[in-house]
Order: sequence, then structure tokens, then C-alpha cells
Amino acid sequence: MKKLIVIPTYNERANIIELMKAIFLIVPDTSILVVDDGSPDETATAVLEFNKIEKRTFLLQRTEKKGLGPAYVAGFNWGLERGYEFISEMDADWSHPPRFLKAMHEMAVNCDFVVGSRYVKGGGSINWSFFRKLISRFGSLYSQIILGVPINDFTGGFNGWHAKVLQAVDLSSIASDGYSFQIELKYRAAKLGFSFKEFPIIFEERREGQSKMSSAIVREAIWKVWAIRLNQINRQDDVASKSLGGKSN
Repeated sequence: MKKLIVIPTYNERANIIELMKAIFLIVPDTSILVVDDGSPDETATAVLEFNKIEKRTFLLQRTEKKGLGPAYVAGFNWGLERGYEFISEMDADWSHPPRFLKAMHEMAVNCDFVVGSRYVKGGGSINWSFFRKLISRFGSLYSQIILGVPINDFTGGFNGWHAKVLQAVDLSSIASDGYSFQIELKYRAAKLGFSFKEFPIIFEERREGQSKMSSAIVREAIWKVWAIRLNQINRQDDVASKSLGGKSN
């Protein structure tokens, strides 16, 4: 199975090279695509230098910071165009420890997509304040209730997807960003009937740099959940209308 890990970056020069080295020690049979949004700290330059000695790394440069969702969509499309069969996503700041990648790849053999979960037995987070834990847990529970899909960690960004899933969800129509991108992608995949499994991970606070978390991202996720649900209903109605319109009397 041809594997790719997509890692979006913005000012992650202090983290990205050591992270990629650690990934290759755990899962040497993968490639890595860094999607950089024009980092002022020259993250892209560091990746290009690393590529001279490690040919399994690739760089997709974008000229400006356009958001997490669009970065992942660009990375997924890059991978699909090049025939990768299983594409994972993870953060660049070590909050998703590479040691969990092996379990993800093993689990992917028996399902269509895999969710690294903080909210199943054995999962969790460390070095987080009580308030941040509360917001994160609330976001996933809120999404689970509104969307009616039994995924425990809707907002997490450590996930793996078989190519057929990403091809089916219509990536071009996903407009969500931040937490809501992760929510929408999982929801669409589950509603299309793709099988999934959650496995426990320990989410750690970033090693270097500043967190990208903001109150705006949290607010977006709250109202976007309803927009995601309504959009899915409208998509289903459109499909039903086209189906009925195509029938002869």
C-alpha cells in the first residue's frame, strides 16, 4: 500500500525536520508531504534542504496563509494525483506523537478510515489546562449529538484515509477550516457508508512555537456543525431530485 503523510505548516521550522526524522524511524515505508503556507520563518527552505538527503519528503508551497482546511485539501489532492493509496494527516508541532502512526497503518487494513482518538479508552491529552480540555471534549460531543454519527473524537486532526474515501467525499466542496474541517470530513465519510475505527492516542502540547488555536476557531466550529448538517441534507435532496428527474413515466 503506497502511503503518504500530509503535514500542513506555518512557522514550524523549529519542529518539522526532527519530526520527519522521527516519522521515518517509525514508518519507513511512507512518504511525507509538507504543505507550507508561506511561513516567514522559512519552514519551506528547511524542508527543501532536508529533501536533498531524504527523497521521501516533498514540499507543496503556497504563497500565503489560507487556513488548515484548504491546506489539507491541497495536500490530499496532491497525493491522489500521484497514486497514493492511504493518506494520513497530522500536526507539525509534535502534538501528534509519531509513535502512533504504526498502529494507524496497521488498523487501516481493516477499515476505510482511521481516527486517532483522545476520547476512547487509553486516549487523552497532557499539559492541557482544564478549560482547554473542556472545550475540546465539548466540541466532539456537540458534533456527535448534532450530526448523529458515533465518532468520539470529531475535532482531532490525527487521521488516516484510504484514497477511495477522499475521492468520494468531494473535497472541492469542503469550505470548513480549523476544527470544523476535521468534523466535516469525518461526517461526510461516515454518511457515505465508509467504515471507520478509532484507536487511542495521547495528544501532547506543542514542543516549539505558538499554538494556532484561537477563540475564532472554536466559535466557527460551533456554528459550522449546523451548517455541515444542513449542507448534507441539501446534498441528499439534490441527489434524490436528480434521481427522480431521471426516471421515465
